[in-house]
Amino acid sequence: MGMVTFSLLGMMTLILGAGVWIGIGLVGTGIGLLAVFRPAMPFDKLLAQQAFNTLTSPELLALPLFILMAELLFRTRISEALFSGLAPWLRRVPGRLGHLTVLGCTLFASVCGSSAATTATVGRITAKELLDRGYDRALVTGSLAGAGTLGFLIPPSTIMIIYGVMAEESILRLFIAGILPGLMIAGSYSGYIAIRALLNPALVGAAPPKSTFLEKLIALKDLGPLLILILVVIGSMYGGIASPTEAAAVGVAGAIGIGFWQRTLDFGGLIASARSAANGCAMIGIIMVGAMFLSTAIGYLGLPRFIASTIDGWGLSPFALILVLLAFYILLGTVMEGLGCIVMTLPITLPLVEAAGYSKVWFGIFMVIVIEMAQISPPVGFNLNVIQRLTGDSIGRITRSTFPFFMILAAFVVLIGLFPGIVDIVPNLMAR
Repeated sequence: MGMVTFSLLGMMTLILGAGVWIGIGLVGTGIGLLAVFRPAMPFDKLLAQQAFNTLTSPELLALPLFILMAELLFRTRISEALFSGLAPWLRRVPGRLGHLTVLGCTLFASVCGSSAATTATVGRITAKELLDRGYDRALVTGSLAGAGTLGFLIPPSTIMIIYGVMAEESILRLFIAGILPGLMIAGSYSGYIAIRALLNPALVGAAPPKSTFLEKLIALKDLGPLLILILVVIGSMYGGIASPTEAAAVGVAGAIGIGFWQRTLDFGGLIASARSAANGCAMIGIIMVGAMFLSTAIGYLGLPRFIASTIDGWGLSPFALILVLLAFYILLGTVMEGLGCIVMTLPITLPLVEAAGYSKVWFGIFMVIVIEMAQISPPVGFNLNVIQRLTGDSIGRITRSTFPFFMILAAFVVLIGLFPGIVDIVPNLMAR
């Protein structure tokens, strides 16, 4: 079995190191392993079967719709509305407008399942405005990178849909489980900003102009379309009115309505959004097919059982296992994009975690958080590249600015490892 493990690692390193697409690389690795160790296995039929089973999964229908909704919202004035609607309420809060990135990303994440789209949409307005107003550059870029990752955790989330399909877990339950952890992490980010501002007031710029309570209420009208869309999409799912797929379809219609109402979306924008969403879905589909094929291949070779029995022989406690997995995913996240981390490792790590007594839903939240960490881990961290395009700063400078928020995520993983019930609080309440 050691030879199988060595061959797997060698093939993956060779293929992915050569710049081959992840999905194609996963398929190639699976074919190579079967050709060497199970030459009688008809890998062509196995690949066709896995591709059909994966891509025709009913649960996967919500994915292209949520991606399309994010693409449509990216072409609206939602980011401007977030700034104008929230800014008047933050004048007296420690950190002032420094909280805009966290609040903006939290709200936008509620209708967008993409971390990169959340970062880019909110950041294209807030980053420039805050820097122009004299806010500390490291605090602005770091908070944007950290808060942008909430697009994966606060539902709806494309990563949760992919995890739910691969782990055969309820996507709606995963969505519900992500609410409290997402809000807690957002609160931790804001708490850190407030503490930094109290310790060093020079980090934040001048207070925004005074406004009456009535003016503050009027400013909230800018958030009206987004809040209505959140209520319709999220409320319909949690209220049992619509499935995730149906809610996503309503969300697409709502995003189109917002775009036309704001006069920022035309027929050309619709075509561009559809084309971009199709490209993203095709990329994800290839990766998922490759992952499921490789998972089946290594299952036939007995590799997951071998690794599970080896780690079980270490005699680790459940919490120690979580710490080992955390360190493993932090290292993996420095060289691989988050989606690749999930699809390549889930067939091996999920049985280990279940054997340790953690649920699939808990591990789904764990995976999303460590993928958020991968999004802000150099050199591959996608959010870092998005912010580099927005600000022009070097990756090294952005990474240093992001480190405190990276550590907040790591601390939260430790917290839910010690107290796994945190993840189940909202799902259990909703089930009553």
